[in-house]
Amino acid sequence: MKNLMFAVLCIAALFSNCIDAKPVKKILILTSNLIDMGDPEKHDARNNLWEVAPPYHIFLNHGFEVDFASPKGGKVEFQMFAMGISKYTIKYEGFLDKTNNTLKPADINPDDYWGVYIGGGYGPLFDVANDKAIQSIIARIYEAGGIVGSAGHGAGAFADVVLSSGEFMVKGKKVAGFPNSTEVTKSWAKQGTLLPIMVEDKLNKNGAFAQNKKTLKDKTEVVVDGRIVSTLFLDSAAIVAKEMIIAHQQ
Repeated sequence: MKNLMFAVLCIAALFSNCIDAKPVKKILILTSNLIDMGDPEKHDARNNLWEVAPPYHIFLNHGFEVDFASPKGGKVEFQMFAMGISKYTIKYEGFLDKTNNTLKPADINPDDYWGVYIGGGYGPLFDVANDKAIQSIIARIYEAGGIVGSAGHGAGAFADVVLSSGEFMVKGKKVAGFPNSTEVTKSWAKQGTLLPIMVEDKLNKNGAFAQNKKTLKDKTEVVVDGRIVSTLFLDSAAIVAKEMIIAHQQ
């Protein structure tokens, strides 16, 4: 009888713990709805697949659920063809199911997420960067102890995020973002003149220490400064995701 009672109490305790257990937080990936920015070469989309699909794969394979969001919600499109991990995650990991049905800012509860990641392509500079609702979501995730990550132009999308203190989130932080020296060589953006902001300039203006090919020994280096993780180019986008996970688990 005592053994039966002990078993009942153990089961009750386990059930109670399940009820009280907090849900595991997710990761949020922000993407752009932009397709045409008026460039002469008329590229089809403004999200860089190689800066979004590999991090998505890394997050999934470390056991985290991933949500995608964009300023308007719905389908977002990508620039660059699928190969390697990008092709794998599209075929086997439901990447297109997510990116064909991105959330709107109003659908998002920042408390559900331990971090937010923004990949490059020019798109985020046009619509993610100036979306007040998205800026507020990033600020809330960060101020709750969350991690913010980016690759390429993604850093420009959070450069204007203001915290409750009134200071820019990037102030005093080393942040890597697509550099001016490379921007001015790109014909499809008319040497940067089509862009609403230059990432390096915006970061420095808001108090960050923008990292570029002059300040880094390796241009593919991932820069970790507190809870902001960033890299200049697409080569290291997956490593940004891994470093975000490491920072989250510390």
